[in-house]
Amino acid sequence: MRLTVESGLHQKIVSSRLIHIFGAGLDPEKPAHKAVHELSARGWAVAPIHPRDAGSTINGFPIRPSLDEGLTPEIVVLFLAPERARGVVRNLIINQDAESFPLVWFQHGAEDEDAIAALEEMGADYVIDDCIVVNSNTNDLCCNESILPQKWCLQTASEDGDGCSVWTVHSSDSEGEVRITSELEWVGSLDDLSKSEHTIPRYIRSLKQNNESLLELANRLAN
Repeated sequence: MRLTVESGLHQKIVSSRLIHIFGAGLDPEKPAHKAVHELSARGWAVAPIHPRDAGSTINGFPIRPSLDEGLTPEIVVLFLAPERARGVVRNLIINQDAESFPLVWFQHGAEDEDAIAALEEMGADYVIDDCIVVNSNTNDLCCNESILPQKWCLQTASEDGDGCSVWTVHSSDSEGEVRITSELEWVGSLDDLSKSEHTIPRYIRSLKQNNESLLELANRLAN
C-alpha cells in the first residue's frame, strides 16, 4: 500500500538502519549521488547500486553492481527511469519474502504504473510523489539505531594478470575514496558478507575457523 506520514512513513524511515539506493553512481551532480551524502550524514548506512561504477565508493560507502541474492533490504530507493525501476521491483518480488519485503521508494520520475500495481496487489509498502532526502531534511529525521561506521570488503582481480584475487577490508569512515583499476569480483558490507549467496561470500565464509569472527576472518585474508 502507499505509505504516508499518517500511515507510519516516518517511523519506518527512522527505524531502518540501511538504505539501498539504486542509481547512485560517481557523477557528483546526480541526485542519487548527493542522496548518499545527505542520508549518511543523518546516520543511515547506505548501499549505492550502480553497475558501471561498482567497486568505487561514495562518501566511504561501496557501490554494488546489484543486490545480491540472500540479502534483505529495509528501504529501496529508486533513482531510475520507470522501466528500470520496474525491473528492480520485479526482482524484489521474485527474491524477497512477503513478510520482510522492503519499503520501495519511487523518487520523482521513477514511478512505473505496472510496478506500483504489482506492489499494491501483494500489499507491499511503497512511496510516490515524495523525495526521501527532502522528507528527511524537512522533518529532521535521523536513524534511530545507526550502525556507522560500517566495515566492508572488496575483492578484485590482481593487476598482475596472474589469475589471483586481491581481498581488502575497509571502513565507511576511512579518509579518501576508493577507485578500482582492475576487474571487480565482489564488494559488500560485513553484513553482506555474512548473508550473501554470491559465490565469493559463500567461499569466504567456508574459510572461517573455530571461534573466529567474520571480521577477524576478513582481516586475516587481507593480510
